[in-house]
Amino acid sequence: MTRDADVPTASTEWRVSPGLVSYPSAMAQMDERVERVAAGQAPELVWLLQHPSLYTGGTSAVVSELLSPDRFPVYRTGRGGRFTYHGPGQRVVYLVLDLRQRGQDLRRFVWQLEEWLIRSLGRLGVVAGRRQGLIGVWVATAPDIDAKIAAVGVRVRRWISCHGVAINVTTDLRHFEGIVPCGVRDHGVTSLEALGSKLTMADLDAALALEFEPLLAPTVAATAQP
Repeated sequence: MTRDADVPTASTEWRVSPGLVSYPSAMAQMDERVERVAAGQAPELVWLLQHPSLYTGGTSAVVSELLSPDRFPVYRTGRGGRFTYHGPGQRVVYLVLDLRQRGQDLRRFVWQLEEWLIRSLGRLGVVAGRRQGLIGVWVATAPDIDAKIAAVGVRVRRWISCHGVAINVTTDLRHFEGIVPCGVRDHGVTSLEALGSKLTMADLDAALALEFEPLLAPTVAATAQP
């Protein structure tokens, strides 16, 4: 995998940004790419990055679940879901994909994203899975105790996806104390590091790249929308 651009499929750009990318800058670039992909003017994008510490609230975010509003910058966003934390040590992946080439089924797309994460973590020796009624990817941290290791939150405009997933690698988990993560009070969050893993961000990136095409490659041709 190379920095800035790599192409796992002919129609998808795979980008890895070094350092920390500001949230407003990332959103501006993502939104522009959505419009260009919809118009057939640019390839799809899978963008791997990290943000400085911040909270984001999705379309279902409840103000009472933002417990420490002055701790970090807070951004309201158009993705689904509630409040989450982004910061150093967390791999964020924004996916600008043409769902017209993938069956135009949002529920299935979310399932595919979860499965992508589950298989990628499995490739690295981490047993992860879904939990009934909850979005995201979870691991057992003790008997009968589950914690979220990866979050999923997407938006679709003109059948082009945006936003995506976030996987905790070496994330400072204390920063989740400023919110009710994704509105779930009964379960905690964890990271690869907290699980005792020595895996690096590069290890995760490589697994994500290997597992992408079997699940998320385009399946049908599409034409640009006006």
